[in-house]
Amino acid sequence: MKTRIKDLREDRDLTQQELSKFLNISQVAYSYYELNKRNIPLELLSKLADFYNTSVDYLIYRTDEFKPYEKPIHNN
Repeated sequence: MKTRIKDLREDRDLTQQELSKFLNISQVAYSYYELNKRNIPLELLSKLADFYNTSVDYLIYRTDEFKPYEKPIHNN
């Protein structure tokens, strides 16, 4: 099964090595995430969503809307 993280990486002509370095993980671990051999920890999903300027929901197929959610404004 294809994954969005693989599609996004390839669309930007990035290597698994470049993304794994950004995430501070091994290339093999990143490869397992792309191949759905391992679940991606939420912390890494969040970093990837920020990197691609999208939402975690988009990365995990909960929505087809690419644009990120608006960040809430906290009034103190």
